[in-house]
Amino acid sequence: MDIEFVRSRFIKHFTGETGQVYASPGRINLIGEHTDYNGGFVFPAAIDKGMMAEIKPNGTDKVRAYSIDLKDYVEFGLREEDAPKASWARYIFGVCREMIKRGVDVKGFDTAFAGNVPLGAGMSSSAALESTYAFALNDLFADNKIDAFELAKVGQATEHNYCGVKCGIMDQFASVFGKEGMLIRLDCRSLEYEYFPFEPKGYRLVLLDSVVKHELASSAYNKRRESCERVVAEIKKTHPAVEYLRDCTPEMLEAVKAQVSEEDYMRAAYVIAEIQRVLDVCEALGRKDYDTVGQKMYETHYGMSKLYEVSCPELDFLNDLAFDCGVTGSRVMGGGFGGCTINLVKNELYETFVTTAKERFKAKFGHSPKVYDVVIGNGARRIC
Repeated sequence: MDIEFVRSRFIKHFTGETGQVYASPGRINLIGEHTDYNGGFVFPAAIDKGMMAEIKPNGTDKVRAYSIDLKDYVEFGLREEDAPKASWARYIFGVCREMIKRGVDVKGFDTAFAGNVPLGAGMSSSAALESTYAFALNDLFADNKIDAFELAKVGQATEHNYCGVKCGIMDQFASVFGKEGMLIRLDCRSLEYEYFPFEPKGYRLVLLDSVVKHELASSAYNKRRESCERVVAEIKKTHPAVEYLRDCTPEMLEAVKAQVSEEDYMRAAYVIAEIQRVLDVCEALGRKDYDTVGQKMYETHYGMSKLYEVSCPELDFLNDLAFDCGVTGSRVMGGGFGGCTINLVKNELYETFVTTAKERFKAKFGHSPKVYDVVIGNGARRIC
């Protein structure tokens, strides 16, 4: 992303003086979808695409924000009743409010921001935006700095309280904690985490963007979380220590199959298996066993498509095509309902796979998928 471009837009729309520039990345997730809010494991990494913002305190009690990409300007106060109507501005407002709740004396500021995370592609542009502003406000206004974990929680709380999405912690965690060349296994229950070097020789990670957009705030996402919670509540009747699906075994689920709906059963079956798959992939990476990694990715896609039902025809087509092309692993990435597949591809198959995917997808759906090679990068930071 171009710092000078963001700065030029900031200067144009505000006082002509410069502020500080901050950035946070989007993320990929190698495996572990819809496990975070179920107390399980995820395996994300920050990427080299994200959000960048210039920010300068303005000496007032108002935030004046300009979205460079949307060419939209919004002004709002910092009290709860000052929430803006524009959906993009609510992310910034929510971060301000959550920082204030944590004792940070946030004052008014001017800001312009832009991003190169594809919107709706499952790479978490919203978490990148939240993490950029959480990091920045901590840097600019906090006398006693909030630690990195709390900054991730600020972003999550913004989603919950101001954007209507009951998301887990993974997206914001990856955006704050990302390190170049590293995957991060996060235990979403204990918040313990471990970095895993990820530089697979002979393979590349490639995202194919279906260009089908999704809105995570839709009721479909929250309904799946509610399904999981209902199953936990049923299992808890005979296993009081159970708090999340993370705590449940396949045998526990089978024991309550008659007491829950078929839909809730399928949702829970996917999550319990997916939590185990994250651990299996970590072990396989330690052995440099990429065939097993790829097999688990295909298993995840099947579960998300048939059990969790968050795929779509375009994503299923890309997954089938990857298998037909001999791609080692492929699956839908992100919350679902559109976005990308993530693919583990041998170098010698890359060109053929990408060319075939573009041609066949366009023939079926009328447009080509977008292709993003993944570079694993660093987390939230001040640029200058």
